[in-house]
Amino acid sequence: MREPSKGESEFALHCRLELPAILQPFTEYQFHQPRLWRFDFCWPSVRLAVEIESSVHRIRGRFARDLDKYNQAALDGWKLLRYTAKMVHSAEAIDTVKRVLGVP
Repeated sequence: MREPSKGESEFALHCRLELPAILQPFTEYQFHQPRLWRFDFCWPSVRLAVEIESSVHRIRGRFARDLDKYNQAALDGWKLLRYTAKMVHSAEAIDTVKRVLGVP
């Protein structure tokens, strides 16, 4: 398993601090068998996924693969939220996830 990015590590900390134990996300959750795609974070019971985008996603070829992944997730009924590390740091990411999950 790969080492989490700085943004992923910070988002995981926000989840531990701001979400109740029962709403802690799955990490590196495999959602599509044939392609072995994984979400950075997800809540399968409500089909919510979070991807933390880093500079590696701009590498040629990776961007198109990410689009395939995100489109398939939408076709499979997932709500996908995507954030940069800056958005995680500003708490925009956790605030939005809390709103979607109904956490005050």
